[in-house]
Amino acid sequence: MHKRSQVSLAALLALGLVGFAHAQDTQLERVEVTGSRIRQVDAETAQPVQKITSAEIQKSGLVTVGDILNQLSAAGTPDFSKGSALASNAEEGGQYINLRNLGSQRLLVLVDSKRWTQSIAGYTDLSTVPSALIDHIDVLKDGASSIYGSDAIAGVVNIILKKSMDGGSVSVYYGANQKGDGQTTDASVTFGASNEHSSLMFGANFSQQKPVWARTRDITSQSYGTGPDQYGAGFGAGPWGRINPVNPVTGVVEPAKLANGSPNPAYFNRVLNHTGTATSVGTGSASNDPANYHNGVDPLADTYNSSQDMMFQIGTEMKSIFTKGTIDITPSTRFSATAMFADRTSTAQVAGYPLNSTSQSGYPVYISKDSYYNPYGNQAVGNTTGTGGVDLFFTRRTIEVPRVTVNNNRASHFDMGLDGDLTLGGKAWNWDAGVNFSKAAGNEVMTGNLNLPNLKKALGPSFNNNGVIQCGTAANPIGLSSCVPFDILGGPSASTAAALAYVMSTSQLSYGSTVKSIYGNLSGEIYRLPAGPLALAVGVERRDVSGYNVPDQIDQDALTTNLAGNSTYGKYNVKEAYAELNVPILKGVPGAELLSVDLASRYSDYSSFGNTTNSKASIMYKPVKDLLTRATWAQGFRAPTLGDTFGGGSQTFDTFLDPCDTVYGAAKTDAAVQARCVASGTNATYRQVNQAGQPIPSAGGTQSITAFNAGAGNAFLTPETAKTLTAGFVYNPSYLPGLNIGLDWYRIDIKNVITAVSATYVANQCFVQNISSFCSSIKRDPATGQIINLSRGNANLGELLAEGYDLEVDYKFRPTSFGQFALRSATSFVTKNSSRSDMTAPLENEAGGFPFYKVKSNITLDWSYQAWSATWTTHYYSGFKAQCWDNDDTSTCSNGQATWNSPVNGDGVTGYNKFGSVSYSDLSVGYKLPWKGSIMVGANNVFGKKPRINYDATLNSSSSSVDPDLPIDRFYWVRYSQSF
Repeated sequence: MHKRSQVSLAALLALGLVGFAHAQDTQLERVEVTGSRIRQVDAETAQPVQKITSAEIQKSGLVTVGDILNQLSAAGTPDFSKGSALASNAEEGGQYINLRNLGSQRLLVLVDSKRWTQSIAGYTDLSTVPSALIDHIDVLKDGASSIYGSDAIAGVVNIILKKSMDGGSVSVYYGANQKGDGQTTDASVTFGASNEHSSLMFGANFSQQKPVWARTRDITSQSYGTGPDQYGAGFGAGPWGRINPVNPVTGVVEPAKLANGSPNPAYFNRVLNHTGTATSVGTGSASNDPANYHNGVDPLADTYNSSQDMMFQIGTEMKSIFTKGTIDITPSTRFSATAMFADRTSTAQVAGYPLNSTSQSGYPVYISKDSYYNPYGNQAVGNTTGTGGVDLFFTRRTIEVPRVTVNNNRASHFDMGLDGDLTLGGKAWNWDAGVNFSKAAGNEVMTGNLNLPNLKKALGPSFNNNGVIQCGTAANPIGLSSCVPFDILGGPSASTAAALAYVMSTSQLSYGSTVKSIYGNLSGEIYRLPAGPLALAVGVERRDVSGYNVPDQIDQDALTTNLAGNSTYGKYNVKEAYAELNVPILKGVPGAELLSVDLASRYSDYSSFGNTTNSKASIMYKPVKDLLTRATWAQGFRAPTLGDTFGGGSQTFDTFLDPCDTVYGAAKTDAAVQARCVASGTNATYRQVNQAGQPIPSAGGTQSITAFNAGAGNAFLTPETAKTLTAGFVYNPSYLPGLNIGLDWYRIDIKNVITAVSATYVANQCFVQNISSFCSSIKRDPATGQIINLSRGNANLGELLAEGYDLEVDYKFRPTSFGQFALRSATSFVTKNSSRSDMTAPLENEAGGFPFYKVKSNITLDWSYQAWSATWTTHYYSGFKAQCWDNDDTSTCSNGQATWNSPVNGDGVTGYNKFGSVSYSDLSVGYKLPWKGSIMVGANNVFGKKPRINYDATLNSSSSSVDPDLPIDRFYWVRYSQSF
């Protein structure tokens, strides 16, 4: 019987087995490497694979698989940041790896070479895999659609679980920031038993990461920091009523100026008098007295610092159980099964809703002229006739009730199958067949939004009924059980618990996705050539994919201030077949210790769009024993996800910079842009305003004053297509045992990209790049010129291009009297991170602009001596360009005139700030105890490197201009493990 095993090339490199001397077939196990279906004796591969061992995971001081993988040098900025507290998608709270900055949906995640759970948007939450049961993780940095199918464009993460264990172990962990927040706990128990013919393992895990609040640190306590120019710049709508009159004839807000340009005498813009400031709320005056209002908005007193109510990093909690078993049915046939269930709950909080009369443009809510609390109404103080009142447009942030989203995600996975060995024609073959089931389902509960029908009643007619303010009129009263009046202009000091309970809304959204598959694979030797066996692998697979995303009906009808969305229902199936052929050409001859070619092709037939075939060719060549060279050409694809094709779409408040702003936008310096802007409805002095009605204070832009539309599905989408080229070498000098050097070049060109473009991108493509197809998606207010509607969805628009180099250097030193030392390093050099919105636009290289670092590196020094061990790791991030504060103030820009390709704000942006490189160092020390226990303590960011203000960090931070995916503080941790 042939031995069965599954390891990666990286594992064998670590063990020093890729010394390129060839052994007899009987001396080595047949192995399956990540990226190939052929089990082979020789472990060399033409594809770059990086390995992370369980020991490295333990020493990192990190708890989840996602945190660990996001520290890879090849990993980009996470698609779903811990700092995106405003996000309300089903993925929020999970962890995903964005390899090569090509998007987490373009990375295939496998567990024991099987597909894992996916959301309807195509993302795989890595936090659902319990780290305690991981043997190692293979990261294939190459396209592999010809082997695995859709999504394997940027690469493949293959999490290999422990095969068996005898006994058990318990591990507990605790860590926290030096300031005492961000507390992280983790506890796991694993045990198993095995014999010659069977094995069974079980594991349970609990982990919790508590939130970090923006208000606890000065640098995160405001949107743009607390510098003298930045203080108050990010303050938004305040908690005190701001009012404008509604024209009684037209039913719309009175304009500030008449058509002839003269001031409108009927217009006013007033705010309730109050004590306190934007950071310290006081008490409001009586709201029904017009004498208690002042003209205009004080930018510090009448606004609100919403960051003080926001989480800088959201909190999560995960519970999971896992079991895996195998049993030999016959000497050559084995049954195996794996089951997992994980329950994740994440909680995100942001400030109360910035409410105004047209928060939902299709359901406007004004303060009725017959409301008791209307200062210009028929019952206002000073109105002795009871007539002549006007309805009021209002703006007010309901800070009394912060917006909280609790996302409960439940993921389950089950697979079972048979595998075995057989002999055909005297040659060794392996086969396996099985079924795979994955499901992710959950619900979001959102509080802090307002029920607009109830709000309309609460702001409608009301009267004083013997000291009790009651809805309706004296002639037609409405009982307090049916309606509670709301003194919305009076601010937090005038709110009552009953009124808030009446006008507030609790929304729920349910979502889920299911993947069912059945597969069969066969691999083995066809013929023995002089250079080795001619090997073949073939297989078939069928997957059925379905999913849904269903908001509350009241949210679907846009009757709350929650972002309206439509239901998503969709399903498709795919039938696939593949073949892979490995051809050894030369072996052990002068000038060619090894020369082989690997060919693979996969045919995929989708019910949603049709069929596609993707192929791959790779070559390995060893001119001498110490040097392996390799190269790969591969086709890849990403099928449209359920969300891409069937998505119902939803509203969103986008943070964006209007290029037509005449102070911070491109219109300031580009006459052609200004001309396009004026033609669209702006003027020569146009300013973009924030939700408080104030001109934006910086090039960071502001959140849209009305909801935009995003994410609608497109039934005509076709797959993204990719061409991948890699070339490199692995050098293991025989004169210096223990040294491994690997260098690989890559180029990944993705076309037909399915793109969800940003609001800033859409605006820049229209007004800066002059691409007319984007202009039809923008609508401006004819009176003010402000963008009041912008639609952005999915389309096969353009292209992504990633190119660079990966360098790995490992050296295990000779043992010394001071212990054993080992050096590990991995560095990624990015030369291109390019994109274009459609094929008519230029392909712009954004490498070096935040968040596309040109160089990321991890350098680790390991030491062990008897029962002691220690690890020192330094993470390096190269410098980058980002948006500066004010192009007119050279002190805020390292270069205020040059144009550059901003990954955040689009192409052709004028002015940038150059940030220098930064590095963070981690230290861990471990000791093995005599009773099979071990203790490990550590500090991440051991030097306490302080965070920096980066105005482009709002890309992934809802609360501030600090990158939430870099260390915010020194982090201390301790772990105790006990085996039994």
